[in-house]
Amino acid sequence: MLDIKFVRENPELVKENIKKKFQDSKLLLVDEVIALDAEYRAAITEGDGLRAQRNKLSKSIGALMAQGKKDEAEAVKKQVTEQADRLKELEMREAELQEEVRQRMLVIPNMLDPSVPIGRDDSENVEVQRFGEPVVPDFEIPYHTEIMERFGGIDLDSARRVAGNGFYYLLGDIARLHEAVLAYARDFMIEKGFTYVIPPFMMHGSVVQGVMSFPEMDAMMYKIEGEDLYLIGTSEHTMIGRFVDQLIPEAQLPLTLTSYSPCFRKEKGAHGLEERGIYRIHQFEKQEMIVLCKPEDSMAWYEKLWRNSVELFRSLDIPVRQLECCSGDLADLKVKSCDIEAWSPRQQKYFEVCSCSNLGDAQSRRLKIRIKGEDGKNYLPHTLNNTCVAPPRMLIAFLENNLRADGSVRIPEVLRPYMGGKAELQKA
Repeated sequence: MLDIKFVRENPELVKENIKKKFQDSKLLLVDEVIALDAEYRAAITEGDGLRAQRNKLSKSIGALMAQGKKDEAEAVKKQVTEQADRLKELEMREAELQEEVRQRMLVIPNMLDPSVPIGRDDSENVEVQRFGEPVVPDFEIPYHTEIMERFGGIDLDSARRVAGNGFYYLLGDIARLHEAVLAYARDFMIEKGFTYVIPPFMMHGSVVQGVMSFPEMDAMMYKIEGEDLYLIGTSEHTMIGRFVDQLIPEAQLPLTLTSYSPCFRKEKGAHGLEERGIYRIHQFEKQEMIVLCKPEDSMAWYEKLWRNSVELFRSLDIPVRQLECCSGDLADLKVKSCDIEAWSPRQQKYFEVCSCSNLGDAQSRRLKIRIKGEDGKNYLPHTLNNTCVAPPRMLIAFLENNLRADGSVRIPEVLRPYMGGKAELQKA
């Protein structure tokens, strides 16, 4: 959410930003916000004037009564009563106007960083660089669920009977591999100096509204019927929500956190062939990176976060690339974002495994997270997040890139301590 003062002083910049995101239907909101804000400020000015006048008149009533001027005192009392009624009207209108402004401000997208490429959707995202040599082996690589089935490691049919499509059972070495990847990612981030956190897996609607845009909320969130609770779609939401309405001493910055959680997502829409199996699912687990920092440090942290993902995936011998997200592909709260995509030898193309985002002060403004500066002044921190690993999707890249011609799967050295020392997986 933008600062209303910024919108008031820079309406054309805000409109140009909306056009860059190809959301022209929102252009009218800028003029509406400015008009409503002007009315709101006028109501406050009138109210302040009436309060000052009421105080003055109230003081004169006693003096008039003391002078025996009862009729004049009664006339002043009537005037005070009329002003009180008008004040009540103004206060009600102020609250209405404030909420109308807020609701529109929640929909106006955040200002893009100048470096963001302009494009309508993810088809216009821009490859920046590659890390590792993508390899296509001289043997056929099966679909990922077939690889898992060879190890007796997945049961989709039972999951459908229990919970429907989009769920799974992982078993044996595949389940162990799943947890090994998460444990390795946890320790990887701890060694980077991040504090490990296990957050709540549900949150109130007010926190949901503070951390994400309405289209994201509708497409992602599962609501608990009869309660003001939502299942989290990513731990970033409750991790940032932890600081709602808090005043944090500047000396504590940056806050660098890594969190584990299950994630629950509706995943609306039709799913293609490559999104069957465990690629796009309703339940998965994830290790996340979260940073709260000074505004001037956020771009440096953005670079560090996505490079952490590259380093982790390369340590598992998985080639990746960085893809810069274009303006039309960015959610409304994001200032800048990139995807890390892993190489799929079977498809002979890359697919998304991590998403790194700088949200500027949008989440802080919505959730009223403030920093007490060393100079005594308060300001809003910037928030950033990035996927560390999100199995089981990450397992697709792992299995395809470490599969051997004989059907065994090599375990990279860094992962072996988490697999009981195993150097490979053998077919069941």
